[in-house]
Amino acid sequence: MSDRLKDAAQQTGSPPAARAGEDFVVCRVMPHHWLLHRAVRLAMLLDAPRAYGSTFAREVAFDDGVWLDRIRDGSSWLALRADLPLGSLTMFGVPGRPEDETCLTAMWVAAHVRGTGVADALVTAMLDHARDLGLRRVTLEVAAENGRAAAFYERLGFVRTGRTGVLPHLPGVGELEMERVLRAPRSSSR
Repeated sequence: MSDRLKDAAQQTGSPPAARAGEDFVVCRVMPHHWLLHRAVRLAMLLDAPRAYGSTFAREVAFDDGVWLDRIRDGSSWLALRADLPLGSLTMFGVPGRPEDETCLTAMWVAAHVRGTGVADALVTAMLDHARDLGLRRVTLEVAAENGRAAAFYERLGFVRTGRTGVLPHLPGVGELEMERVLRAPRSSSR
């Protein structure tokens, strides 16, 4: 990894990519990254519209405040090679779910770097952060038709929960819920 990328990782407070020798860095998205985060999110929705619970048409209409709120309300990461985004991932606490759970959502890797470790580095950064927060469980939803993604998550220790659903904007696309347990539940004190 170049000294420039190592310096960038240190300045953002994020570790460099999980695989040594790679020429990319994974960093947390901070409020000053909001324009880049927006551009990546919109590109994701165009690239793989059947993979996400939203649409380009809906999100391109968001005002700047929505994008800033998303960054403040969640934790997102970008994989970057110099200034070129290679991938993105968001961790989001789902309302109504236990406080010791989070959801891995909005995972995307640019087609030209799929299979090169970018996805692994993004998920590793998010799982490390979830552990640091003391979270017990990470869930995600993956399109039933996306066997490659499901196999990727299984390789990283996620298992199918048996829960299913459909994409709100594409009811014909089924989703599977997967989970990774990070720690056993804490026993209640008596």
